[in-house]
Order: sequence, then structure tokens, then C-alpha cells
Amino acid sequence: MAVSEATSYSEQMLDALQSGQVDEANKLYAWALRKDDDDTLYNFAEQLYGLGFNKKAQRIYEQLLKKYPDEDQLRTSLADIAIDENDIDAATNYLDAVKPESDAYLESLLVAADLYQSEELFEVSEQKLLTAARIAPTEPVVMFALGEFYFMMREYQKAIDYYLALIKQGIPKMENVDLVSRIGVAYANAGKFEQAVGYLEQIHEGDMTPDVRFQLGFVYTQLKDNQKAIRTFEQLREEDPSYASLYPYLAHALTDDNQIEEAYKVAQEGLSVDEYNQDLFAQAANLALRLKENDTAIDDFRRGLALDPDNQTLMLQLSNLYVQEENDIANVDLASQYVQNDQVDPQVYWNLAVSYVRLEDDEQALTYYEAARPYFTDNVDFLKPAFYFYREQGQVETAVSLLRDYLKVQPDDVEMVAALEDYEDQGY
Repeated sequence: MAVSEATSYSEQMLDALQSGQVDEANKLYAWALRKDDDDTLYNFAEQLYGLGFNKKAQRIYEQLLKKYPDEDQLRTSLADIAIDENDIDAATNYLDAVKPESDAYLESLLVAADLYQSEELFEVSEQKLLTAARIAPTEPVVMFALGEFYFMMREYQKAIDYYLALIKQGIPKMENVDLVSRIGVAYANAGKFEQAVGYLEQIHEGDMTPDVRFQLGFVYTQLKDNQKAIRTFEQLREEDPSYASLYPYLAHALTDDNQIEEAYKVAQEGLSVDEYNQDLFAQAANLALRLKENDTAIDDFRRGLALDPDNQTLMLQLSNLYVQEENDIANVDLASQYVQNDQVDPQVYWNLAVSYVRLEDDEQALTYYEAARPYFTDNVDFLKPAFYFYREQGQVETAVSLLRDYLKVQPDDVEMVAALEDYEDQGY
């Protein structure tokens, strides 16, 4: 069918939309349905779908399908729209009507794969894509779909194989996806950082999205190339200071480069971007400790815990700091809230035992030493003070048992060897 040489109602409707004349566009849409020829209407539907006017595109496809019931391409287009509208039954019905002998069968398999992915039926989706690959093993759209599927499923080597096959066909980009970037990111996600950097460094600046630049910086950190990591993350920060994920990694690279003050500034800057990042609070606090700013570290730990009181990592770090600072009342107030948790770190018991000893509450100290003992049978820093504590409590047998454990690890401690010999002479 020939398209009319005069300006079609479809074209006029699109022009009206572009000019913001919604009412006029709706009138012209109605005229297009009645007056424009079928080829024009099909192209019109494609444009409307691309612009997000799903219902209007759907109406045109349905009108054409009634007239051309053997045109399965219309069914795959309608299935695409149904998937977008989350009308799974309709999408399935359209796709089931496309038979293997149809010219549109290959496309129907790709649309079906999208459908089953949206339903998280990944095995079925994979089978649809593999069926398409058997029909058209070198078809770029199929190869790209399989690459993207395996990338999503974190089967990175399979994804890489398809991306490389496309590049060998002379196709470096599909659907605005730079395949060299994809390969680099896939290698990075697979932990193959040497291979990843070789691809990521090839990417043209115009294709270097913030996500890809972040991946490049991440790869440099894994390769311990701190200078390149710092430059990459700083460039990302300059381009997009709201990219919150960069700050912990930039601070880490600066820390590894022994730029502690700058790392702390970066951590604080990151918290101004993402004030709910508990890990960044912990990172900032630990950097403050390295700067001998213990009060600042305590404040950062507390702010992180205020966001998530159940964060035992932050709690334990703060408890350790309280013990170091001999702020025993604060440690007891903090750590005693967590000891009923079945998953509590045994270090919490030890910290409480130390604080209660210093607070001269021997009963509570004994409770927590008893709780901690099974976990630190080879830790000399635990065993020696515990020996003295139990000895002072008159629990000599337990004290001697701790002393023997201590000397297994520290046999050259002459003073403690002599103490054990004295106890053994007494029959212990």
C-alpha cells in the first residue's frame, strides 16, 4: 500500500503533540484511525509506542490485526505492549498464536523471553532465547539478547562470549550499549580484574558513563593501583558529585595511599551526599581514630548506630573504643543491650568483662568472662588477664586451666611458666 504524499493525519498528530496541543492531537489521532492508509498507521503505531503512548499504539495494532489476521508481527508488537502494561495473560495469548512457521516466530521468542524474565521464570526465558539461537545462531539481536540475559544472571563468562562474538562481527554497540564496556564490567563483576582493566581502559570518553567509570575505579582499587583509582574516582566526583558509591572507594584508595586527612574529608563529603550510609560512618570513624580524633570517632560511630541500632559491627567498634578509652560506664550501657542476641560477637562478652572488672563489679565480670572463655582459648590477650581475675576470685582450678591454655600459645613467658610449676607442685 502506498503512503499518501500529502501530510498524513498521523504526522499532523505528532506535530501537535510536539507543540503541546493535546486536544488537537487527540482529534487528529481519531482522524488518522479513519483516514490514513495502513502502512502509515503501522509506522504511526511504532512511533507512538516509542514515545510511550501505549494505549494509542495498541488500538492501532488491534485495528490492523482485525484486517490482517495473518500478520504475526502485529501480535508481537501487541505482546510487547501487554508486557509493559503488566497484562501477562494478554501477552501470552498473543505470543502463543505465533507458530514456528511464521516469519515473526523469531521475534516472538525474544518477546516471550522478556515476558518470562518479567515473571522471574528465568529458566523458561533462557530456553526461549536458546531456541531463537538455534534458528538464527548469528543473528545479532539474538546474540545480544543472550549476552544481556547472562549478564543479568551473573553468568559473566557466557555473557562475555556473546559480546565478543558481536564485536567480531564488527558490531561494537547495540541498543546504545557499548559492548567493550559490558565486557569490562562483566570481567570486573567476575573478579577477573586484569582482564577487566584491559577493556575498561579502551572505552572512548563519550561512552564512559558514570557507572562504567565507577567500575574502572573499582578495578584499580582491586589491583592496588591507588593513584589511578584516586584519579578515576575524583573525575567521577567532578562529573557527578551525587554519585554516592564513589566516596567509600575514594576514601579507601586515599587511605591505602596514606592520605588519611584527605580520606577523612572524602568520607565526610560522602556523608553529606548519603547521610544514611552506615558503612561510611564506620569508615569515617576509623579514619578519625587514625588521626587520633577519638571524640570525633565516637560521634561518627554513634551517628551510624542511630541510623541502625541493630548494626553490631558499628556497636562492636564503638564498644572496643570505649574499652580502649576506659569509658567503662558508656561501654556497659552500650554493650549490655546486645548480649541477649543469639548472634552476638563474643568480643562483646570480653569487653563487658573488662569493663566490669574495672568497675569492681566482680559478679558481672565473672558472668561475662564465663561467656567469653570458650571463644578465646588461644588468645593470649584474653587468657592472661582472665587467669589473674579467676585467681583473685579464688577459682584456682579455672585459673590454672587458663594458665595452661596461655602457655600453649606463649611458652616462653618465664614468669607464667614458674607460676604453673608452683601450682603443679601444689597438686593442681
